[in-house]
Amino acid sequence: MDYKCVTTSVELRAYIDAAKIIAFDFETAPTAGHRHIPKAALNANTADIVGVSFSVKAGTGVYVPLNHTAATNADLDEIMGYLARLMADTSIIKIAHNLAFEAMFLYKHGIIPQPPLYDALVAHQMTLKNANTFNGLSDSGLKTLAQEYFNAEMIDFEELTDGKHFDELDPTDIKTVKYACADSDYALRLYHLLNGWFDKNLPRHRYIIEEIESPVAVYTGLMRFNGLLADKGLLTRKQKEADDRITELRNALIDIIGSNINIGANANTKSLKDYIFNTLGLPTLKKTDKGNPTLDDEALLLLAEWCNGNRPELAELFTLIKQYRQMEKLKSTFIDGYIKRINPATGRLHPNLMQLGAKSGRFSCGEPNLQNIPNSNLINIRDFIIAPEGHSVLELDYSQIEARLAAYLSQDEVLLEIYNKGLDLHAMTTAIIYKIPLDEASDKTNPLYKKRRTVAKATFFGFLYGISDTGLSRNLKTSAGIDSSTAECKQFLNNLVRKYKTLTAWQRRTIRIAKKRIYSETALGRRCYCPHINISDYGLRGNAERSALNHPVQGLAADLLKQGMAQLLQVITENPYIKPILTVHDSLVFYVPDENINKAIEVIREAMERPLPIDSFDMPIVAEASVGKTYGSMNEYNKMGEAHGV
Repeated sequence: MDYKCVTTSVELRAYIDAAKIIAFDFETAPTAGHRHIPKAALNANTADIVGVSFSVKAGTGVYVPLNHTAATNADLDEIMGYLARLMADTSIIKIAHNLAFEAMFLYKHGIIPQPPLYDALVAHQMTLKNANTFNGLSDSGLKTLAQEYFNAEMIDFEELTDGKHFDELDPTDIKTVKYACADSDYALRLYHLLNGWFDKNLPRHRYIIEEIESPVAVYTGLMRFNGLLADKGLLTRKQKEADDRITELRNALIDIIGSNINIGANANTKSLKDYIFNTLGLPTLKKTDKGNPTLDDEALLLLAEWCNGNRPELAELFTLIKQYRQMEKLKSTFIDGYIKRINPATGRLHPNLMQLGAKSGRFSCGEPNLQNIPNSNLINIRDFIIAPEGHSVLELDYSQIEARLAAYLSQDEVLLEIYNKGLDLHAMTTAIIYKIPLDEASDKTNPLYKKRRTVAKATFFGFLYGISDTGLSRNLKTSAGIDSSTAECKQFLNNLVRKYKTLTAWQRRTIRIAKKRIYSETALGRRCYCPHINISDYGLRGNAERSALNHPVQGLAADLLKQGMAQLLQVITENPYIKPILTVHDSLVFYVPDENINKAIEVIREAMERPLPIDSFDMPIVAEASVGKTYGSMNEYNKMGEAHGV
């Protein structure tokens, strides 16, 4: 390998020359005061760049030391200036393996990489592991890929550093240079190798990687760096309140079932099940796939309902179990989980945002999970996320985006009319399923308005994704507490089938094509494989059919949101006061100074509402803004430039 250490911009430019494809990689080390914290080197809030390597040709690379102790380093300002110009150059392809990591450290220095970009990590995740499964994050580590594709053994970090931080190593030592340069070298090789694979096997995935996912990796780095400010004082107070409430509920349960029954943290122990189904002799109203009695949320509702009619003295038991379970979950997962994960250096939560965490292409989020925060009237978890002083939380959310995309994909005349004329989808659905006039369905003073609208929403989206009448009845009961018989739900769904005829035909065609191909795909070509779609097992086949039906819509919604993120890289560069902090389903969340909210909404909305690059895409896309001082007190932003609560 032709790897070397260089310490001057002259040497660096001599190597880079006029290259238009450049791979780069950072080595980092904890900053003062954070060197004792495990993995502090992986967070730009507690670490900084020690050096940077570049590769423009396979088998070659240079390492530029910037912050090594007791060593000759290159001029930091000069090299960071070069990096700033490089990252802004739209004629050069910038490559990294895990671009979100590099972007986080560049952002710390006020630099946001601009397309063209290429993340070899996410690119590999979108190649096939086998005939019908894509590679996962765990399959895509650089050392693993170097061995698998190039038969190369990369140096182990722990072996190299031997307990030291990277900035304590000699940057001229051949092992240090080899370790640093190999990251850039193999990222460059992967760029060529993977693009060759895409061109041969999945050319449309190459477009998604280059135009969408790689810019999104940069956006992900910005969100990770900014983090979400947590009100630790409020969390601590709520932690005590939750502990007290859990104790009350536990004591109330013991009063009913006795102290010899093990309740457990989730009120789902074998001891409790034995007591309910054997000692009390209550019927098994729902079973697991293995045929055993279950005490999941739906089973609790069914048991409470049965007891109301047959054993009314026991109905309270299931209400208490449900409340106990909810409070335990809220406390352990969210209150305790948030406190545990507040970064002491920033006072913020910096969740692990994974841009390919779902098969649809949507993000997943962990450590902590900030995407699936429960909507509980016990404790508003979102109130723990607050805006910095002088700022507000700003969220822009696509309005009914899945229904809009379904209208475009199916070209259903009724749905198209609803969106082209700006009508109310859920009022229309209410009128359709209940067979009532639209005026009555839209009348907010009608005592049945709220219930009907809730049922209409659940029915429409259930219909959109192939729900059964039994499934709809179950969902309404568990999620909204609404009793609607299977027969009634069947009639609701049939009414939609008759009204949305073209959408129904599109659904059937989509499943038929997926059965032939064994995969479903979005209009941009993002695939989702459905290997069980033709098997005899009813349950597995049904899940595969629903997946095939969901993906063209949900996957395209992910493509649209991510296209907006890619567009925002330039917007945020020009408006650095906009701080992206989170994405939740079909929305983007930011911190914005109060005096800049109007401007921020304008430029973010423009990026998010850009049409998809698909032939004849004329569906109106609407991103609605909400503003608040906490994430739990968001209010719709009105056209007068005001939001209640700000």
